[in-house]
Amino acid sequence: MTPDEREEALVVAKTAALEAGAILTDAFGRLDLAKVGHKSAARDLVTEVDLASERHLVQCLRRSFADHAIQAEEEVSDAGDWNTGPRWFLDPLDGTVNFVHQLPAFCVSMALWWDGVPEVAVVHAPRLGETFTAVRDGGAECNGRPLAVSPADDLADCVLGTGFPYRRNELEHDNLANFSELFHRVRGLRRMGSAALDLAYTAAGRLDGFWELWLSPHDVAAGALLVREAGGVVTDLDGGEDWLSGGHIAAGGEAVHRALLGLLRH
Repeated sequence: MTPDEREEALVVAKTAALEAGAILTDAFGRLDLAKVGHKSAARDLVTEVDLASERHLVQCLRRSFADHAIQAEEEVSDAGDWNTGPRWFLDPLDGTVNFVHQLPAFCVSMALWWDGVPEVAVVHAPRLGETFTAVRDGGAECNGRPLAVSPADDLADCVLGTGFPYRRNELEHDNLANFSELFHRVRGLRRMGSAALDLAYTAAGRLDGFWELWLSPHDVAAGALLVREAGGVVTDLDGGEDWLSGGHIAAGGEAVHRALLGLLRH
């Protein structure tokens, strides 16, 4: 993509995310709990608002980029090779459990990848009033302010983010052992309930690092570009590049990322 094409995509995505955020805000605290559904596990919730937000995002992207493929969390999964041509990864409401319980840590996450490379990212947290954006080779921002990852180089000084899978009672590796391994080594551990926000906060230096297991592409596709464009490192837990679809990810400044890889298991 050219720089102009990235900027055009960013404008469209940011506008769509803000509009989807307004849909979420209008429904916040007003859900009919009888209509809240479940997906693969009882903890994995889906609401009418997830669907309304996704449909709006898809409509905006189809209107502006008719030839772009879309991979969304709820309803849309266009055919084709993920590593060929343009493809959007959408999470219309990352942090649905938070949303249902009226906790403000939720967001809209959008990422454009082209030929298997992340090009544009938007993570919009409407109740928190923050919009994180990035374009490849153009840096990362929050509400127009440049972002930089934490310079921390000692885990004892760090606050780290992580999360746990919905189906944790069914999995051999549920991330609890990793949590326990780091519990006594760091200043603090945080579980926000939104991987996209965790990665955005890592890009902003609020979290010194982040890791998680059992994630999906729509959870990390945007946030990882934010971290990289803020000067951080993003890999899978083996130090490789299979973090988009491999299910596990580690992110942070160089020293913290290196320390995490030495301790985490999956």
